[in-house]
Amino acid sequence: MKVAIYCRLSEEDKNKQYETDDSASIANQKAMLAEYATEQGWEIYKIYSDDDYTGSDRRRPEFNRLIKDAEAHKFDIVLCKTQSRFTRELELVERYIHGLFPIWGIRFISVVDNADTANKGNKKSRQINGLVNEWYLEDMSDNIRSVLTNRRKSGLHIGAFALYGYKKDPDKKGHLIIDEEAAAVVREVFSLFAKGYGKTAIARMLNDRGIPNPTEYKRLHGLRYAQPKTKTGTLWKYSAISSMLANEIYIGNMVQGRYGSVSYKTKQNKPRPKSEWYIVKGTHEPIIDRELWERVQSLREQKTKPFDMGTVGPFAGKVRCAYCGYVMRSHKNHGRHYLQCITNFVSKGSCPGAFMPVAELEKIVLDELGRLSDEYLDRDELERGIEFCNDLSEQRSRIESDIAAFRKKIAEYDKGIRELYMDKVRGILTEDDYVSMSKEFAAERDRLLHAIDYGEEQISEIDVKIAAGDNRRELIEHYINVDHLTRDMVDALIDHIVVGRRDPKTKQVPVEIHWNF
Repeated sequence: MKVAIYCRLSEEDKNKQYETDDSASIANQKAMLAEYATEQGWEIYKIYSDDDYTGSDRRRPEFNRLIKDAEAHKFDIVLCKTQSRFTRELELVERYIHGLFPIWGIRFISVVDNADTANKGNKKSRQINGLVNEWYLEDMSDNIRSVLTNRRKSGLHIGAFALYGYKKDPDKKGHLIIDEEAAAVVREVFSLFAKGYGKTAIARMLNDRGIPNPTEYKRLHGLRYAQPKTKTGTLWKYSAISSMLANEIYIGNMVQGRYGSVSYKTKQNKPRPKSEWYIVKGTHEPIIDRELWERVQSLREQKTKPFDMGTVGPFAGKVRCAYCGYVMRSHKNHGRHYLQCITNFVSKGSCPGAFMPVAELEKIVLDELGRLSDEYLDRDELERGIEFCNDLSEQRSRIESDIAAFRKKIAEYDKGIRELYMDKVRGILTEDDYVSMSKEFAAERDRLLHAIDYGEEQISEIDVKIAAGDNRRELIEHYINVDHLTRDMVDALIDHIVVGRRDPKTKQVPVEIHWNF
């Protein structure tokens, strides 16, 4: 019999009060379980170990690897110290321990609480353990939320990352101090806006001078920073300037609680109304004085131009440039609304740019939705009749092929830069020619690197959709026979849309719709 050992150490197991409690450590878990397996005469297939993960975290890498190997029946038994080490969620107990493991022919054993799926008599005790662990998660979540709420109300900074322009005070927990190098950029941004410069113009000025954006600045200085959910790169963008100009933390006020978790079972957050934010004034030294702040806020209100009065565009934040992956911005000209990539505006020559009238994009989406609904109405088997983005698996393969081609091209550019350098050393090229040509090679290489990053993001999104399953039938039925798109409909139906440049011959704009199914 082959046995897979699973161990987990979470934050709650650290810094125990008594020395005897160190039996919860990963090392001792492994030793205890390995000894138990040897006593039973089982062969240890592999030890899976997740360090610093809670029992409710479904993204545990080794846990998911264990599940995948169990499905492939690479072993016969899953062995844990306790059932709670495997999971604290009753739903996962039922799904795996009582559901899929028996189907896959896998036996589950936890040593300390005597859970064993080979013993049908203790199924109820396993379910009770799962219920108790579920209650534990909920109580722990409530306790943590209560502590964090009190700290927020007291004006203490509880985030993992300090806002650009500040850093965490090493001598006082929960206090921010000014990071002068970054703060100088913040002051310049506010001053330029107060003098009448637009947000895109300010971003272009910072990029022209080679000033890294907040994420890149923190990375270069070895500071902790939040991994962006969408593509950011190293360039300053309109959105970064806009967010900075609206943040009260820069005038010494602590603002927290903009987002709240959906449930203690998930890491997903959702925006909270401003009335529920925690704002405490005068908690730290301001970077921007009150007079400049008020002048900037007044200008922001004057320059605010919603898509239509009181609304936002239906595609806001949903449309990305096919060449650089950045979100396209909306603008209005002669009464018509357009979507445009602004990368080339903030950094000259960095992207070919994409452009699309909103009305034209809406028609494309509606036509495609109509085609899908017609096919659905004509066929009883939806799975055979609808192929979004030409099938997710095929789309994934195509993107992987593109990435491989990009990597090959990057290697060619690297080789070309090295050969140019040798030509310069030999005197074949002048210094000016070398700088000019190598700069072109480097720019094209950087563009390809951005394209690879974007492609890898797309693959991750496709994998999530494949894992989530097929909910297309329900969504198509809900939105058939519509002649106009609302923002709510776009949110429900579309994850994002990729748009390229118009073909001068066909006059068609390449559009790729990534649906929420």
